[in-house]
Amino acid sequence: MLRNGLEPWHLLIVAIVFIVLFGSRKLPDTARALGKSMRILKSEAKAMKADDTAAPVEPASVQRSAEPAAAPVRPEPGKVTEPTGTTS
Repeated sequence: MLRNGLEPWHLLIVAIVFIVLFGSRKLPDTARALGKSMRILKSEAKAMKADDTAAPVEPASVQRSAEPAAAPVRPEPGKVTEPTGTTS
């Protein structure tokens, strides 16, 4: 197959190790759980791709406003102020 890569007898050894480690009774349950995990991973990857194409994220430098927010004006203690924008 591949030079210095996996050959069919390598896969056979890996399969035998799995059977010895997990036993023949737990092997179907393990394969089922692995398949379920793979399906969940694929669906999450598709959802992330769909989110990326639907709403592109702007860089943080663009999201910030150019002017800093104005600090609220607070009257000095003891002074009474009238609301602005009223006509007398």
